[in-house]
Order: sequence, then C-alpha cells, then structure tokens
Amino acid sequence: MHPAHPRSALVGLGANLGDARATLRAALRDLDQVPGCALLRVSALWGSAPVDAGGPDYCNAVAELRSTLAPHALLRALQDIEQRHGRVRPAGLRNAPRTLDLDLLCLGDLRVDDEQLSLPHPRMHLRAFVLAPLAELHPHWLLPGGEPIDAAVRRLRAEGQQLHRIGALEPD
Repeated sequence: MHPAHPRSALVGLGANLGDARATLRAALRDLDQVPGCALLRVSALWGSAPVDAGGPDYCNAVAELRSTLAPHALLRALQDIEQRHGRVRPAGLRNAPRTLDLDLLCLGDLRVDDEQLSLPHPRMHLRAFVLAPLAELHPHWLLPGGEPIDAAVRRLRAEGQQLHRIGALEPD
C-alpha cells in the first residue's frame, strides 16, 4: 500500500488547568513525534477567557503539521495525546476546564462530517481564540463561506471575544 499524500493539518491547542504553557509546549513535541506527522510551525500563544464556561483563562495556539494520516487516524492520535496529558471528558460538560484540548481544524481541503469528526471544524469561525492564532500562520486565508480571516477576528472581538497575545510558544 502506498503512503497517503501529505496534507497540511491545522490543530488548535488549548489548556487552562495546571501549567498550561508547559503542557502546550509538551503537546507540540508530542505532535511532532506522531508517526506520519511533522510539525511545520506554530503560532504565538494567546490568552482568552473560557467560552460558555467558567474556570481560569485559556492559553491557546494553532500548530500546522504535515500529515500523511487519514482524518480519523489523526483525530485518534490527537485524543491519545490529550489523554496522556490528563484530559478528562466529564459527561454533559462540553466546555469543561481541561489540561489539554487538541482540535483538528482542517486537513488539507478534505471535508468530513460524521459522528466522530467534522472537517473543517464546524465552530472555528465562531472562536477568536482559534482564528487569531490561525491568522498568524495564514493571514490571507478565507474561512469556509468566504469571510477573510482578519475580518472574522475583528468581528468576533467586536462581539466581545477578548484575547491577548502572550508570546512565543516553542516545543520542549
């Protein structure tokens, strides 16, 4: 069997429990060690208040990988990394505080919509904490639906989603 064609994968990273910055740095290292994946670049670290939840502020970033993995295999790899870093998914608490959250935002131009995975991520256009770091990596990107990413960030900030740039995020 031939290896899959490499695709760009965009992964949202977030954490608001424990030493969030250290966890995100370790997660970057872990992402780079997934067979079939290579870390290409990462945005700066951004701070934001939780959306639709309580708890401490989040540290957020977006990483770009090159991946030959199929979408569901990459999702499983992300979930394995989350578990190794103590991620708990309490029943009925969708936006609970977490030690690590890894969201597969997109995988090339693939479209997936099933019970386990939706690509592109169906809520990324609603989250400034995703779009601001993503705009650092792809400043001229158009969101699904055609909205320029910089306009989307301005729109979300005007709607009250506040965030601030914390600084660089480098793998351990």
